[in-house]
Amino acid sequence: MATETQTKMKALHYDGPFKVAVREIETPSIQHPDDCIIKVTTACICGSDLHMYQGRTAAESGLVFGHENMGIITEIGPGVTLLKKGDRIVLPFNVADGRCRNCEEGKTAFCTGVNPGFAGGAYGYVAMGPYQGGQAQYLRVPYADFNALKLPPGTEHEADFALLADIFPTGWHGLVLAGFQAGESVAVFGAGPVGLMAAYSGVIRGASRVFVVDQVKERLDAAKKIGCIPINFTEGDPVEQIIKANDGMVDRAVDAVGYQAVDKGGKKEQPNVVLDQLIMVTRPTGGLGIPGLYVPSDPGAPDEQSGKGQILLSFGKLFEKGLSLGTGQCNVKAYNRYLRDLIISGRAKPSFVVSHEVSLDEAPDAYDKFDRRVDGYTKVLLHPNGSLS
Repeated sequence: MATETQTKMKALHYDGPFKVAVREIETPSIQHPDDCIIKVTTACICGSDLHMYQGRTAAESGLVFGHENMGIITEIGPGVTLLKKGDRIVLPFNVADGRCRNCEEGKTAFCTGVNPGFAGGAYGYVAMGPYQGGQAQYLRVPYADFNALKLPPGTEHEADFALLADIFPTGWHGLVLAGFQAGESVAVFGAGPVGLMAAYSGVIRGASRVFVVDQVKERLDAAKKIGCIPINFTEGDPVEQIIKANDGMVDRAVDAVGYQAVDKGGKKEQPNVVLDQLIMVTRPTGGLGIPGLYVPSDPGAPDEQSGKGQILLSFGKLFEKGLSLGTGQCNVKAYNRYLRDLIISGRAKPSFVVSHEVSLDEAPDAYDKFDRRVDGYTKVLLHPNGSLS
């Protein structure tokens, strides 16, 4: 329990590009009546964290990473009425106040009350507000009654529930953005954790066929295991491969890659390649869902235009085909309660994507290996306060 005598805690500290270290920092405290404090049981390393780790953002030294967090409540503010000490909760990566127009409309990823001058807040992420991340022993949760999702007590389904913070809802959101309906065919570009969750969501929701595009054998194998059709883009144009295998274009396509997409050789960055492939592989009047991350400024972009977030794509073909297009970060609260219940009922087990579970002290090594895609690192869970067992 975080107490007055425990003023320091361990946290993963960003020191600069490719440098993170476990350091002692101040333990968080209640700052507002609506806050709570949790003892973090599990925090995930996300592919989005790698953008900061690689120096591809404006993140500054001192930031504590971690936007995918769950834990046990140790302290509550006087304004918290729906939660109590000892509750096990998982948090959307979105920090939202529940009071603004967007929150009232369920668009919690675009809350205008938590991050001045910006629509949207998050834990431990550059430009997403003053909220430290949960790759630490304790975490302050603002607007706790609104943001927390209560879980059954104990440790059951810990790895599955941890994925409710971001990637399971985000994968599901990719299909929603694309306008997916049961029985339709889907192409998911990118078989990282979010892409696999989008593909898995397609399977759960009754897609007739789900194609998954990537170049990493282990990821494509994981897609095949859940009933999807793997497509290796280094072995030929993925659009042609999918159209041939599907006997025509697909109904919906999802971009789970984002702005660091690479060319057919699998090495050189080409920010527009996946967006163009979505346009070409989707049938006229179909839909595109783009939960993959794109940024308005990229200091490591391969060209000047992309560095400004200005990405060339085949807009004429998009218009000609009458395609619908949805973008943006996931409004996690729109989905997490229902996905939690799918997990509890046994209908969903998203933790098949988890490759490693490590202690906080092992986190710097895990970041290095995850970034280099070695030793099978795909989705890493951190346990900042030790093993749950």
